[in-house]
Amino acid sequence: MNKEKNVFTRLLERVYGGLNMSWLNVILYAVATAAVTAIFLIVPVFKNTSFEFVGVTFEAWIFFAVILMANCKTPLESALKTFVFFLVSQPLIYLIQVPFSEMGWGLFGYYRTWFIWTLFTLPMAYIGWYIRKKNWLSVLILLPVIYILTADYVGSFRFAFVHFPKQILRAFFCLGQVLIYLYLYTSDLKQKAAGFLAPLAIMAGLALVRPPVDITGTNFLPDNPVFSEDAEVVYQSEGIQIQIESFGEDPLIRISAKAFGTSDFTIKDGDQEYRYSLRVYEDDNGHTQMEITPLN
Repeated sequence: MNKEKNVFTRLLERVYGGLNMSWLNVILYAVATAAVTAIFLIVPVFKNTSFEFVGVTFEAWIFFAVILMANCKTPLESALKTFVFFLVSQPLIYLIQVPFSEMGWGLFGYYRTWFIWTLFTLPMAYIGWYIRKKNWLSVLILLPVIYILTADYVGSFRFAFVHFPKQILRAFFCLGQVLIYLYLYTSDLKQKAAGFLAPLAIMAGLALVRPPVDITGTNFLPDNPVFSEDAEVVYQSEGIQIQIESFGEDPLIRISAKAFGTSDFTIKDGDQEYRYSLRVYEDDNGHTQMEITPLN
């Protein structure tokens, strides 16, 4: 057991502090991670799997960034190299996808959000470098990252429980990161316990004060009614709020839902009544969806 532990420890020390992160290697690292991510997004076999999340959510990029920061000698080097890593990798992901996507160059509309996060990597990677101090400051710096990863692994385990084995790899990947970072960057059991339990406590507290579902969106009605300015929503079930956003042809309605399930609502326009069924559900990717069906 001690020998196995030593091999594991040596491997972690190699990955988190023993790699040569020269500027050339940072560029190659960015290109390689972008290429792999693009493959996961392009190749159909990866659709609706844990691998697809590499190009959608943060957990894989936290993993890549922490490895990079751990192999920098100063906080300034960490900030600059992490910034360049994201500046190269993120647009490259979209560039590789362009020939394979129906959206073409329109894909770069999604890059705006990632560019904003790329700018934030400068201060985040500068501060993040100090996790190597292995004290309570390290726990404090790690806490936002561990909270994101905790929310991801808890949500993924819950989803996998219903739709097994979907997202199970993502769940273990996120949990593994939490355990590795606490193992490497805290110095005693109290720090490790605080780093692991605090995000769970925060999640439990938030669950008590907010509904499990909180989705708001606008939808066109499927039967293409024409509403006058007098049209109004006269009935809606508990847990949903519906209002008419625009009248005339192709009227638009705004829906706010606080729970999964099916409920009915009615819109009255003069002598006409339009009845609909609203279904709020979670799809196979873990996304909340709304579906409207006419009942007339």
